[in-house]
Amino acid sequence: MRLSLRLFLSFAGAAAVAAAGSHWLQPDSPTQRLAVEVVLFAGAAVWLVRSNVLGPMDQMAAWIKAVRVGSSAPPAPVAAGLLGPLANEVSRLGSSLAAAKATAEEETRLRVNAAALWTPQRLKEEMRRVLDGRPLVVVANREPYMHVRRGREIEVVTPASGLVTALEPVLLACGGTWVAHGGGDADRDTVDADDRLQVPPDNPKYALRRVWLTKEEEDGYYYGFSNEGLWALCHIAHNRPSFLPEDWAHYQAVNAKFAQALLEEIKDAREPCVLIQDYHYALLPRLIKEARPDARVGVFWHIPWPNPEAFGICPWQREILDGMLGADVLGFHVQAHCNNFLETVDGALESRIDWERFAVQRLGRTTLVRPFPISVDVPEPGTLGPKPDRAVVLKEVGSRAEFLAVGVDRVDYTKGIVERFRAVERFLERNPSYIGRFTLVQIGAPSRVQIKRYGDLNVELEAEAVRINARFTAGGWKAIVLRRRHHSHEEIRPFLRTADLCMVTSLHDGMNLVAKEYVASRDADDGALILSRFTGAARELTDALLVNPYDLDQTADAIHYALEIAPAERARRMAAMRKTVREHNVYEWAGKLISELARVKVRDAGNVHSLV
Repeated sequence: MRLSLRLFLSFAGAAAVAAAGSHWLQPDSPTQRLAVEVVLFAGAAVWLVRSNVLGPMDQMAAWIKAVRVGSSAPPAPVAAGLLGPLANEVSRLGSSLAAAKATAEEETRLRVNAAALWTPQRLKEEMRRVLDGRPLVVVANREPYMHVRRGREIEVVTPASGLVTALEPVLLACGGTWVAHGGGDADRDTVDADDRLQVPPDNPKYALRRVWLTKEEEDGYYYGFSNEGLWALCHIAHNRPSFLPEDWAHYQAVNAKFAQALLEEIKDAREPCVLIQDYHYALLPRLIKEARPDARVGVFWHIPWPNPEAFGICPWQREILDGMLGADVLGFHVQAHCNNFLETVDGALESRIDWERFAVQRLGRTTLVRPFPISVDVPEPGTLGPKPDRAVVLKEVGSRAEFLAVGVDRVDYTKGIVERFRAVERFLERNPSYIGRFTLVQIGAPSRVQIKRYGDLNVELEAEAVRINARFTAGGWKAIVLRRRHHSHEEIRPFLRTADLCMVTSLHDGMNLVAKEYVASRDADDGALILSRFTGAARELTDALLVNPYDLDQTADAIHYALEIAPAERARRMAAMRKTVREHNVYEWAGKLISELARVKVRDAGNVHSLV
């Protein structure tokens, strides 16, 4: 073994000492001189071994023991001398072991601590564990990717949808199949022989199965029964629901068509997990359960559930309730909607309501009814990138206002956009100093324009914006900028990140993800959220400025308070909301919903369900 420089110098020093000692003693004979030299060299050798071998080895042993028993900061062994290279390698190995131990302890803590943050990786691992090889199939009316023609080219479009925003991260993390209506004019040109394709286009993670509908089916099932009927019925927005027998017939036929497509997707699957989304498929759970008793069927109802008297308006309430009770797990956003559903079933069907377990027992089966507040994907800190320049954002909409408010909605009468415009008008009436300094940018995605009520609303919004802007004029400034077209997430994000406040004034809403997206988009504790207390989000975001959107004075006061609020109070409120959204994100929603579904034990004999 090659001697280190330090060892070489040590030997040289010892030899020098020996020589000096020999000269000083001046022994009388060669024998005496030799004896003295031997003693001196032996002493030097012992000193060298202790200082360069035994000492470092003792130190290294103590250090390895400290690592083994979990010392928080064990001293590193010396990195010099004869054992220097070995000590350095042992040091690196020990550091790696300590890091691995810390990681393992953190993973264990995350598993044990139910309040730990949910991430895509945690969701993926949890789904792998609870699904145990069983496939996950999501059913929704809206497809996550639509193919449309642009001249001779085919373009991929991501439809604006809160449901897509909430669900796609689940399939990106877990894989599976999404079954949806193929509504794009080029959708048929992009599927295989089984009406399937892999998505996302640039990095496929799951399969999309498209179901084809005729125009008559779409008009009757979607625009008719689903939206003029059930949507209007479930939202307390004072719009009379319409129930036509021909629409009901189309609704039944489309639910049967989706059942056939879904059964094809799971024909070779062992105990598949099926997650049905929303009010378009109330009959589907029973159809699937009758054909595949071994399937675990979950339903998530994204809109409110009204009180029993209101739902009793529907001529086919018994059929709808019976279809929904084919599910093993039925989820709503909030507990109040669960209670309304159970009370509706109690009054309409022969069944037993278990109020302790929040479950319905009917025809030998049990359906669990649970609240699962939906949420959004929250970006990791530091990943949002630089904050957009507000002057550039305002220039895009032709404004040079000092204060910016934003609203992002589908154009729908339940969203309270007209009420929002009139609240801005009242705010400027009462606070004229903000004329020319405050602008509301309203991003409104056209929706269901084939329905007369929606067409009328688009006309009303344009007229109200023009009227209010004409009333308050200041050198080309506009109080309200209405952008009534579809916007991508990339187009919307700069407005959410730079706005001083976001206005969510829904007249009735199951949750409203825009409120949570605004909070999630903030990279600092700034900004204010004005939130209708008639949304599910108001149950969680209690530090928002909660308003009754029908009360124009209250909403106008909230705008003024949001702009004048002390910075410390603004920061406190936003920090609390950011914490809530971060801790209760879309991965938690999916993880808890699917875990609840996977826990259901399904037995073919007698079609009995129980929890393990």
